[in-house]
Amino acid sequence: MQNKIEILLFFGTFNPIHNGHLALASYFTEFCGIREVWFVITPQNPFKQNQILLGNRERQHLVNLGIGDYPKFRASDIEFNLPKPNYTVNTLAYIGEKFPDKKFSLLIGGDNLETFHKWKNYKIILENHKLYVYKRPGAIIPNLNDFGNADIEIVDAPMMEISSSFIRKAIKEYRDVRYFMPEKVYKYIKDMRYYL
Repeated sequence: MQNKIEILLFFGTFNPIHNGHLALASYFTEFCGIREVWFVITPQNPFKQNQILLGNRERQHLVNLGIGDYPKFRASDIEFNLPKPNYTVNTLAYIGEKFPDKKFSLLIGGDNLETFHKWKNYKIILENHKLYVYKRPGAIIPNLNDFGNADIEIVDAPMMEISSSFIRKAIKEYRDVRYFMPEKVYKYIKDMRYYL
C-alpha cells in the first residue's frame, strides 16, 4: 500500500459542477499533498431518489468543461455501468480491482460524516479507505472516537456556500450566475438551455 499513488475520489451528481466543487478539489491537490482528484459522476444518489438530473453524459461533459486541462483532475464515469442504485462500497470494490496500483481515499462533507453510519457496509469502507472530511456550514462533525481506528482527517478547507440546487433555481429564474461556474460550463448550460 505504501508505494501506491493516492487518488482522492469526489463523488457527486455535479448537477451542475460549479466553482465550489473545483475550489474544494483544488485545495486538496495544492495544499494537502493529494496527487489527483477524480470527480466520480453519480447516476443516482440513493438518498436523492427524487432529484431531477441532467443525463449522465451531459453532466460528464460539464465536468470535463469545468476541469479543462488541469492535470490533477479527472472526470470518472465508472458508476455509469454499475448496478443501480450506486452504493459507494460497491464502486470502491470495483475501482480497486480495476486500478490495483492506486490507493483510493474518499472526500466527503461533514454532513455526510454525520450520517455515515447509514451508508451501506460503511464499516468495510472505513476498514479499507481513508476519509477526508471538509466542514460544511451548519454541519456538526461527530466525535471521531465513535469510528474506532478509522483513518479520518478533518480538513479546514475554505467554505463556499454555493450549491448546485441554488444554481439550478437561479437559472430557472433567469438570473445571471456566470460567476458561480467556470466560463465554459456557464456558456454551455446557457447555449443548451439546461435547467430552464
